Amino acid sequence: MNIDGHIVLPDRVMPGRVVFDTSITDVRPLSHNVPDRYILPGFIDAHVHGGDGADTMDGIMAIRHMAMFHMAQGTTTLLPTTMTAPWSDITDTLRAVVDVMRNGTQGGPSIPGAHLEGPFINPHRRGAQPAHTQLPTPARVSAVIKTGAVRLVTLAPEMEHADTAIQQFIQAGIRVNIGHTQADHEQAERAICRICGGGGVAGGTHMFNAMPPIMARAPGPATALMCSGDAYAEMIFDTHHVHPALFRLAHRVMGQRLVFVTDAMRATGMGDGPSSLGGQDVMVQDGVARLHDGTLAGSVLTLDQALRNAIQAGASLPQAAALVSTHAANWLGLHDRGVIMHGRRADMVVMGPDLTVREVWVAGRRSA
Repeated sequence: MNIDGHIVLPDRVMPGRVVFDTSITDVRPLSHNVPDRYILPGFIDAHVHGGDGADTMDGIMAIRHMAMFHMAQGTTTLLPTTMTAPWSDITDTLRAVVDVMRNGTQGGPSIPGAHLEGPFINPHRRGAQPAHTQLPTPARVSAVIKTGAVRLVTLAPEMEHADTAIQQFIQAGIRVNIGHTQADHEQAERAICRICGGGGVAGGTHMFNAMPPIMARAPGPATALMCSGDAYAEMIFDTHHVHPALFRLAHRVMGQRLVFVTDAMRATGMGDGPSSLGGQDVMVQDGVARLHDGTLAGSVLTLDQALRNAIQAGASLPQAAALVSTHAANWLGLHDRGVIMHGRRADMVVMGPDLTVREVWVAGRRSA
């Protein structure tokens, strides 16, 4: 099979043809008669709770449903993300993710694991997470590792047992994000050094959100993440969670270590109105989801919109494509995808000249 169009490569946009089966077998330039469309690497979302009325915490069918919804917006790989909830609900959800990982979703995206966002977070920085936080004791950490579901975990490094938990997760090959944290700059910096120095991969969960702000004499975790040289960081770039100027700053400083995620909730794709997140009432108004006290409650963002937002904020198309794909692939160790080149999985998004999704291909199969 082949697709002709303007191919979005890491450093340029090239008129050409992508030849593929389940993987890409050739990428060749064309000089004329190229359709007016763009071919991008499939999007990768490492932090997504739900969409189209479904939530990861609802179980197997809901995970499949929300995965199909996000695939239609260009996401070819995603990590279903948990909420802070009663312990049995979390372990049940992780088992559901394992079921989907093993049995797949017919015509759906790749699901290489879960993002365990709760419950190992600071109760004073829960954001929109429910009040079911837990300390990351060795027994609890072992229990979630044993499910085989977790590829990425968020924890607050200042909490009791966090140092031991970090080591356990690293040994299991799980990426460790600092987030939902009260850590100061020095605590965050030590945690990043501990993760990277121990052979792990450090990151930050929705940078600038649910963590202390950057101040003149208290630079906070976001500064530690940006200046580390090794740590990745998620960003929810719906322009509500993060101002475009802060995106431009983080992008300039971090480059390929900055990763777009959606943090999408079940209301995504359903328009304004009432919804819920972790059993809490949420109101979506003008595309912004909030709890009754005004706290931002996840988002209703999709990665195709995040890409368009990045371009509006000054990024080039290759830079925006990398933010929703290449950087996440590198961060998560998914080195078989994330760029249009020979030998990579044929995970591709075809977009029109207005950068709306027209086709989605997963491992060479047209899925949307």
